Amino acid sequence: MSENTPTPSSARPPKQSRTGLKSTGTRKAASKSNRSRAREFALQALYQHLVGGNDATAIDAFTRDLAGFHKADSAHYDALLHGCIEHAASMDALITPLLDRKMAEISPIEHATMWIGVYEFQNCLDVPWRVVLNECIELAKEFGGTDGHKYVNAVLNGLAPKLRAVEVAADKAAGAGAA
Repeated sequence: MSENTPTPSSARPPKQSRTGLKSTGTRKAASKSNRSRAREFALQALYQHLVGGNDATAIDAFTRDLAGFHKADSAHYDALLHGCIEHAASMDALITPLLDRKMAEISPIEHATMWIGVYEFQNCLDVPWRVVLNECIELAKEFGGTDGHKYVNAVLNGLAPKLRAVEVAADKAAGAGAA
Protein backbone atom coordinates (compact mmCIF):
# COMPACT_ATOMS: atom_id res chain seq x y z
CA MET A 1 0.00 0.00 0.00
CA SER A 2 1.18 3.51 -0.73
CA GLU A 3 1.19 6.09 2.00
CA ASN A 4 -1.81 7.80 0.37
CA THR A 5 -3.95 4.67 0.43
CA PRO A 6 -6.51 4.81 3.23
CA THR A 7 -5.99 2.35 6.04
CA PRO A 8 -8.66 -0.36 6.07
CA SER A 9 -10.97 -0.01 9.05
CA SER A 10 -9.95 -3.46 10.26
CA ALA A 11 -6.38 -2.20 10.69
CA ARG A 12 -7.43 0.73 12.90
CA PRO A 13 -7.16 0.28 16.63
CA PRO A 14 -10.56 -0.11 18.32
CA LYS A 15 -12.04 2.99 19.89
CA GLN A 16 -11.34 3.22 23.57
CA SER A 17 -14.47 3.07 25.65
CA ARG A 18 -15.07 5.89 28.06
CA THR A 19 -16.59 4.36 31.15
CA GLY A 20 -20.03 5.72 31.86
CA LEU A 21 -20.35 7.58 28.56
CA LYS A 22 -22.26 6.85 25.37
CA SER A 23 -20.60 7.39 22.00
CA THR A 24 -22.20 10.84 21.97
CA GLY A 25 -20.32 11.75 25.14
CA THR A 26 -23.42 11.79 27.34
CA ARG A 27 -23.65 9.66 30.45
CA LYS A 28 -24.99 6.13 30.11
CA ALA A 29 -28.34 5.60 31.76
CA ALA A 30 -27.00 2.72 33.85
CA SER A 31 -24.46 4.98 35.53
CA LYS A 32 -27.01 7.55 36.68
CA SER A 33 -28.32 7.65 40.21
CA ASN A 34 -32.04 7.89 40.95
CA ARG A 35 -31.50 11.51 41.97
CA SER A 36 -29.63 12.30 38.75
CA ARG A 37 -32.56 10.88 36.81
CA ALA A 38 -34.95 12.95 38.93
CA ARG A 39 -32.98 16.08 38.04
CA GLU A 40 -33.18 15.20 34.34
CA PHE A 41 -36.95 14.75 34.46
CA ALA A 42 -37.31 17.92 36.54
CA LEU A 43 -35.23 19.80 33.97
CA GLN A 44 -37.51 18.62 31.17
CA ALA A 45 -40.58 19.55 33.19
CA LEU A 46 -39.22 22.99 34.10
CA TYR A 47 -38.37 23.56 30.44
CA GLN A 48 -42.05 22.93 29.61
CA HIS A 49 -43.01 25.44 32.28
CA LEU A 50 -40.55 28.10 31.09
CA VAL A 51 -41.20 27.70 27.36
CA GLY A 52 -44.87 26.77 27.26
CA GLY A 53 -46.11 28.26 30.50
CA ASN A 54 -47.68 24.89 31.23
CA ASP A 55 -49.30 24.21 34.59
CA ALA A 56 -47.21 22.19 37.06
CA THR A 57 -49.94 19.56 37.50
CA ALA A 58 -50.24 18.95 33.76
CA ILE A 59 -46.46 18.87 33.35
CA ASP A 60 -46.17 16.44 36.24
CA ALA A 61 -48.75 14.05 34.77
CA PHE A 62 -47.04 14.15 31.37
CA THR A 63 -43.54 13.66 32.79
CA ARG A 64 -44.50 10.70 34.96
CA ASP A 65 -45.61 8.88 31.79
CA LEU A 66 -42.21 9.26 30.11
CA ALA A 67 -40.05 6.20 29.58
CA GLY A 68 -37.63 5.62 32.44
CA PHE A 69 -39.42 7.77 35.01
CA HIS A 70 -39.86 4.73 37.25
CA LYS A 71 -36.06 4.71 37.72
CA ALA A 72 -36.04 8.28 39.06
CA ASP A 73 -36.33 9.39 42.68
CA SER A 74 -39.91 10.62 42.40
CA ALA A 75 -39.84 12.46 45.75
CA HIS A 76 -36.79 14.45 44.65
CA TYR A 77 -38.39 15.12 41.26
CA ASP A 78 -41.56 16.40 43.00
CA ALA A 79 -39.54 18.66 45.28
CA LEU A 80 -37.57 20.09 42.36
CA LEU A 81 -40.51 20.62 40.02
CA HIS A 82 -42.94 22.12 42.50
CA GLY A 83 -40.30 23.89 44.59
CA CYS A 84 -38.69 25.58 41.59
CA ILE A 85 -42.02 26.74 40.17
CA GLU A 86 -43.26 27.93 43.57
CA HIS A 87 -40.04 29.82 44.36
CA ALA A 88 -39.17 30.94 40.82
CA ALA A 89 -39.30 34.67 41.59
CA SER A 90 -37.06 34.49 44.66
CA MET A 91 -34.60 32.20 42.86
CA ASP A 92 -34.50 34.54 39.86
CA ALA A 93 -33.80 37.40 42.27
CA LEU A 94 -30.71 35.52 43.48
CA ILE A 95 -29.57 34.55 39.97
CA THR A 96 -30.13 37.85 38.15
CA PRO A 97 -27.31 39.88 39.78
CA LEU A 98 -24.79 37.29 38.54
CA LEU A 99 -25.96 37.42 34.91
CA ASP A 100 -24.24 39.39 32.18
CA ARG A 101 -27.48 39.74 30.25
CA LYS A 102 -31.23 39.85 30.84
CA MET A 103 -32.91 36.71 32.15
CA ALA A 104 -35.07 36.62 29.01
CA GLU A 105 -31.89 36.09 26.98
CA ILE A 106 -30.83 33.03 29.00
CA SER A 107 -31.56 29.66 27.42
CA PRO A 108 -34.53 27.94 29.12
CA ILE A 109 -32.30 24.90 29.72
CA GLU A 110 -29.67 26.96 31.53
CA HIS A 111 -32.39 28.88 33.38
CA ALA A 112 -34.07 25.68 34.59
CA THR A 113 -30.69 24.17 35.48
CA MET A 114 -29.82 27.20 37.59
CA TRP A 115 -33.23 26.92 39.32
CA ILE A 116 -32.44 23.30 40.18
CA GLY A 117 -29.05 24.32 41.56
CA VAL A 118 -30.43 27.17 43.66
CA TYR A 119 -33.29 25.03 44.93
CA GLU A 120 -30.93 22.25 45.99
CA PHE A 121 -28.49 24.70 47.58
CA GLN A 122 -31.35 26.08 49.67
CA ASN A 123 -33.44 22.99 50.38
CA CYS A 124 -31.40 19.81 49.92
CA LEU A 125 -28.76 20.21 52.57
CA ASP A 126 -28.06 16.47 52.49
CA VAL A 127 -26.54 16.97 49.02
CA PRO A 128 -23.05 18.51 49.25
CA TRP A 129 -22.73 21.83 47.43
CA ARG A 130 -20.08 20.43 45.08
CA VAL A 131 -22.42 17.58 44.10
CA VAL A 132 -25.19 20.09 43.35
CA LEU A 133 -22.77 22.12 41.25
CA ASN A 134 -21.45 19.08 39.38
CA GLU A 135 -24.91 17.66 38.72
CA CYS A 136 -26.08 20.98 37.29
CA ILE A 137 -23.00 21.28 35.09
CA GLU A 138 -23.67 17.76 33.79
CA LEU A 139 -27.31 18.64 33.07
CA ALA A 140 -26.25 21.72 31.14
CA LYS A 141 -23.64 19.71 29.20
CA GLU A 142 -26.13 17.01 28.30
CA PHE A 143 -29.16 19.14 27.46
CA GLY A 144 -27.93 22.70 26.95
CA GLY A 145 -25.99 24.61 24.35
CA THR A 146 -22.31 24.17 23.58
CA ASP A 147 -20.89 26.29 26.40
CA GLY A 148 -24.02 26.63 28.53
CA HIS A 149 -22.46 24.51 31.26
CA LYS A 150 -19.74 27.12 31.73
CA TYR A 151 -22.38 29.79 32.32
CA VAL A 152 -24.29 27.58 34.77
CA ASN A 153 -21.02 26.82 36.56
CA ALA A 154 -20.13 30.51 36.89
CA VAL A 155 -23.54 31.52 38.25
CA LEU A 156 -23.95 28.62 40.69
CA ASN A 157 -20.34 28.88 41.82
CA GLY A 158 -21.03 32.55 42.52
CA LEU A 159 -24.12 31.68 44.58
CA ALA A 160 -22.63 28.78 46.55
CA PRO A 161 -20.70 30.97 49.04
CA LYS A 162 -23.92 32.87 49.77
CA LEU A 163 -26.31 29.91 49.93
CA ARG A 164 -23.95 27.34 51.49
CA ALA A 165 -21.54 29.69 53.29
CA VAL A 166 -20.47 27.32 56.08
CA GLU A 167 -19.93 24.36 53.74
CA VAL A 168 -18.01 26.39 51.13
CA ALA A 169 -15.87 28.01 53.83
CA ALA A 170 -15.09 24.59 55.32
CA ASP A 171 -14.01 23.34 51.89
CA LYS A 172 -11.75 26.35 51.38
CA ALA A 173 -10.28 25.96 54.86
CA ALA A 174 -9.57 22.30 54.08
CA GLY A 175 -7.69 23.40 50.98
CA ALA A 176 -10.31 22.28 48.48
CA GLY A 177 -10.65 25.80 47.01
CA ALA A 178 -13.48 26.95 44.79
CA ALA A 179 -14.73 24.72 42.00
